Amino acid sequence: MQKDNKKTNAQAAGAYGEEQALKYLISKGYKQEFRNYHSRFGEIDLIVSSDKYIVFVEVKSRNISSVARPSEWVDLRKQKKLIKTATVFLSEHSYDLQPRFDVVEVVFDNSREKPYINHIENAFWMEGGYVPF
Repeated sequence: MQKDNKKTNAQAAGAYGEEQALKYLISKGYKQEFRNYHSRFGEIDLIVSSDKYIVFVEVKSRNISSVARPSEWVDLRKQKKLIKTATVFLSEHSYDLQPRFDVVEVVFDNSREKPYINHIENAFWMEGGYVPF
């Protein structure tokens, strides 16, 4: 039973973080394209656009007492999943924009009031311009 509550709390924190990240990005002039886009390789939390970029955003939310920065959880394995999922997305949707991968960190206390948001633009990239499946 405890495990289910922990998962529910983690899911709630993730949904809260995505909502805060989306509000932040919209306030910075980005337009929401997709939320929680899925492919057989994984999920992209947010896909937003600007006048130059189609941005694939990984949102990482953590409580202020976490032992590591949220972005530290976006390891090479996760990056490869995101790149493969973005490749599928771009094969299905036509954009004349440069793709970019960002990470948004959302750090909050127990009250979840005024979270700290750190937007890391161009957090990682596709080497060689492609990802082998």
